[in-house]
Amino acid sequence: MSAGPRSFAGGGPTDSILLTEAYLSIQGESTRAGLPCWFVRTARCNLRCRWCDSEFTFTGGTRRPLDEVVAEALASGAPTVEVTGGEPLLQRSVLPLMSRLCDAGRTVLLETGGSLSVEDVDPRVHRIVDLKCPGSGEERRNRWENLDSLTDRDEVKFVLADRTDYEWARDVVRTRLAGRPPVVLLSPVHGALDPADLAAWMLKDALPARLNLQLHKFIWGDRRGV
Repeated sequence: MSAGPRSFAGGGPTDSILLTEAYLSIQGESTRAGLPCWFVRTARCNLRCRWCDSEFTFTGGTRRPLDEVVAEALASGAPTVEVTGGEPLLQRSVLPLMSRLCDAGRTVLLETGGSLSVEDVDPRVHRIVDLKCPGSGEERRNRWENLDSLTDRDEVKFVLADRTDYEWARDVVRTRLAGRPPVVLLSPVHGALDPADLAAWMLKDALPARLNLQLHKFIWGDRRGV
């Protein structure tokens, strides 16, 4: 089901952004897992996934000037910057933020929940777009039109809570994603779905996808700022 004809909810000032936190860590997910990365985590989200591990972004946050956020990211020395949330695309200022980081030579990743349009995102940004499975409780919010604009720079991620979610994702990969360029990531909900089970299902079905574990949780546990 589509979330609307465009569904970009971005608003607010363009010279500042509401952040929950920013920090240096090891990239835990995506095809860049294991690399040093500066994380910019925005505040607020328009979804309420049942397995969400970032509920602390729903409230609070600090509004910071874009110039300051860019300078801090560059000063970290990390070659990769990920803008995540919450839902980054709820704030219009995230667009110039990502463009400025690209201008500075950084590899920029955007992690988005997939309910809002990604059309206005700078084409240099690597977009990691979620498709919400039934177990999330937010399947109806998927913006399927986003798939039409994805390229081989981008990635599609499914977070799976159980076998039902896997079968749903498998069918989407074989139909809506068949012949499309994005890398497909299958990520088990940490502590809910055994990665060994997911790996076995993927191998049995010869699914053209990548097993995506949350590396940071295996290193530091389920806590913030890592």
